[in-house]
Amino acid sequence: MLNTSFKYVLEIACFNVQSCAQAQEAGADRIEFCDNYSLGGITPSQADIIEAKKLLHIPLHVIIRARGGNFVYDTDEIEMMKHDILFCKEHNIDGVVFGVLNSDDTIDVKANRELVELAKPMSVTFHRAIDSCENIEKSLEEIIEIGFNKVLTSGGKQNALNGIETLKICQEKYGEKITIIPGGGIRSNNIGLIAKETGCIQFHSAALTNSSDIVDANEIKYLKATLF
Repeated sequence: MLNTSFKYVLEIACFNVQSCAQAQEAGADRIEFCDNYSLGGITPSQADIIEAKKLLHIPLHVIIRARGGNFVYDTDEIEMMKHDILFCKEHNIDGVVFGVLNSDDTIDVKANRELVELAKPMSVTFHRAIDSCENIEKSLEEIIEIGFNKVLTSGGKQNALNGIETLKICQEKYGEKITIIPGGGIRSNNIGLIAKETGCIQFHSAALTNSSDIVDANEIKYLKATLF
């Protein structure tokens, strides 16, 4: 049985407004709102962000990502990200999710610091760009120093199950300084094991079970039932 002396948090990645509404109804604790699943998630349109905000009474975090592909952005792309962050702040979005790397896949401290400062007082999450970094622990230390509240990671592996040992180490060493959110391939058939082995209390899942980009409400309910 999982430790229920604290509250687990289940964040669901949603790629359209319909999924946001269905995830909330199915019991999600927080939404990470993205667009374009095939690109791994980019910033949704402003109209969709506003619509999702109106629909939701649970926290809404919006991904700030100018394009698909790598996480090395040029000056114009950083300016786009700043513009999107300001839009989210002006419309009372609860949090934003982003990550900027250097060309050698290390943390771009300068760019991330600028974006974090701009985003305050919203919650700021560094996304799975960290899984492209060779040294996860050093990268985590830099992310903490920059001021991120949360980090979404699969422990540097293809999915959280494969990265379970690294996730456990990171939670033990840094879990009191930053919220570590396992993500990547998390489903109802493995979330219990990942929770037990890592000690993490927040989890991220797209809850997609077929070729559709609409969340599976039953899968969300199974995820919640496993945790609670």
